[in-house]
Amino acid sequence: MRIGELAAVVGVTTRAVRHYHRIGLLPEPQRQPNGYREYTLRDAVELARVRRLTELGLSLDEVKDVLADDAGKELLEILTELDADLARQEEAIRQRRARLARLFEQARQTGRLPAEAPVSPELAAIFDNMARAWERAPGPEPAMAAKERQLLALLETGSPGGDRGWLDTMVRSLSGDPAAMERAYAVYAQLDELAGAAEDDPRVERTARAIVDSIPQEAAQALSIPDEGDVGEGGGFADAFFAEFAPAQAAAVHRAVALLRERAR
Repeated sequence: MRIGELAAVVGVTTRAVRHYHRIGLLPEPQRQPNGYREYTLRDAVELARVRRLTELGLSLDEVKDVLADDAGKELLEILTELDADLARQEEAIRQRRARLARLFEQARQTGRLPAEAPVSPELAAIFDNMARAWERAPGPEPAMAAKERQLLALLETGSPGGDRGWLDTMVRSLSGDPAAMERAYAVYAQLDELAGAAEDDPRVERTARAIVDSIPQEAAQALSIPDEGDVGEGGGFADAFFAEFAPAQAAAVHRAVALLRERAR
């Protein structure tokens, strides 16, 4: 048989056969005096086995290991590992579909998904409250509100299976105080006003105190308030966070952190 006939019999492409030759998966027969390779029935049998094994999900390296073991023991071990891997994939797919179902349910209940989606249902509820507060407020949404959502989504992503007490506390605080979100949007607007201000602007102190007043005591206790030495020298997340603010905005947040630390003592 020529290579085209071999490929047709097994149901693969001639390109695949040549690739198997290059990687040593399928022995390459000697060329005949006319320059053509002549394949035997044994070559077709081996190629068919390669196809069956790859269709099971084995990689070409794994197929090579199987073919090198005439006793077949290696095949059983690899198939056992493959079955376990497929079970893990099935579980991962199940979890992903469950997350999609929750997103569909969020969209059904609220009629929208946040721009930061996918996020947890708890965080999505906060974002929905923010959207409704914005709808009730005059003018465009403060830029700081969008930054807040991005930060919350980042914090949740960084602790998907870790400490989420801060999120639970925030949900309880917002649901128990209908005016909490309106106060938060007032603070966002104040921070926006500081975008072009100097660090010694008197509005910095007022905004810092407004930030503190907008955070319920329970939520403040759940937050990890950094020490003075944690920000400003060694880089890291805190410095990257404050780099996103204009100087006066950063000064207001720094001052709010100091006030929160004082309140926690």
